[in-house]
Amino acid sequence: MTAPPAGTGATGIEEHYTLRVNGRDHEVESGWLGESLLYVLRERLGLPGSKAGCEQGECGSCSVLVDSTLVCACLVLAATATGTEIVTVEGLGGPDDPMTAVQEAFVAEGGVQCGFCTPGLVMAVHDLLDRIPEPSELEVREAVSGNLCRCTGYGRVLAAVQAAARSSSAGGSTR
Repeated sequence: MTAPPAGTGATGIEEHYTLRVNGRDHEVESGWLGESLLYVLRERLGLPGSKAGCEQGECGSCSVLVDSTLVCACLVLAATATGTEIVTVEGLGGPDDPMTAVQEAFVAEGGVQCGFCTPGLVMAVHDLLDRIPEPSELEVREAVSGNLCRCTGYGRVLAAVQAAARSSSAGGSTR
């Protein structure tokens, strides 16, 4: 993750702004306007779920929802996300059940190995199942195609998506 350049205070490119993340407002104090949303989420707001993989939008490990649209947080300038609703992997579960049906399916089906790519995959799957509750295998493959995983292959991940879809179509919810 790219840290702000030294001495940004003297150049006048620091700002104070508010981000709405996981249903709560968070003040960002003295934020450099060039900071990525990923950097601010992890380093300023203490939300480490989104991972810094490639920082080029290629691996999907930093995926979050911004106004219900899946984005790579490494490619979004944090200050441009003011006035939006941001959801990270930490914000998916509820107070009574912190694990979502998608997360439970990943665990049950062995779709989790080292865990580095898992938050991004979970976000991509939530996005998919919110849009298409009963996706075809092709739709599942397309939805996770932006997420690189070096440990599982993708067989267990695809099985987890199908299990989560079955769970939600049987009256459950992905959340």
